[in-house]
Amino acid sequence: MSNTVVITGANRGIGLSFAQLYLARGYTVYAVCRTTSAELDGSGANVIDGVDVGTDEGINKLDQALQNVSIDLLINNAGILRDESLGQLNLDTIRTQFEINALAPLRATEVLADRLTGDAKVALITSRMGSITDNTSGGRYGYRMSKAALNAAGMSLACDLKPRGVAVAILHPGLVGTEMIGGHGDITPDQAAERLMTRIDELNLTNTGTFWHSNGQQLPW
Repeated sequence: MSNTVVITGANRGIGLSFAQLYLARGYTVYAVCRTTSAELDGSGANVIDGVDVGTDEGINKLDQALQNVSIDLLINNAGILRDESLGQLNLDTIRTQFEINALAPLRATEVLADRLTGDAKVALITSRMGSITDNTSGGRYGYRMSKAALNAAGMSLACDLKPRGVAVAILHPGLVGTEMIGGHGDITPDQAAERLMTRIDELNLTNTGTFWHSNGQQLPW
């Protein structure tokens, strides 16, 4: 029996690369997204589309679609980036980033928690922009704040899930050339997913709840 992975935001970018890599490893892949893509449809993954994890309806659909699935790995990858600066705050985009970047991974993990196997892993794809220590340039209020909140949720999840044997990874992918940042980055989505997969492979109950760059560097809070 193959292992099973659930990946949110799987229609493009790092999420699609995750799906392809885990399929190549022999996993059963459930690929969750709002709108599917030709690449995802042709990948061999079990596509669950029409799921906006930032809404009640989306979380309910995710729950129903995975009712009878045992999950070995849950990758909360879906996220959005908007730009706010002091003097030009947009509270609507800040709230939306909180819903999708911080609350959605927490809600998805909670609703699927009873389907996680005894030695399952949960990966939260966050950002070093959620690090308070690392913030030397300011701005990006909604993204920074939502990712900091996700990091805090990840630590609490690590504490709460550890007695069940479930470990939690809090992972920064690097500067990745995805559509979210206009395609400009230091590494490709495939490279990021490969490096993140290595960090997930290294995850265990000893290092659960720690914050890592995909290149293997532990990051400050």
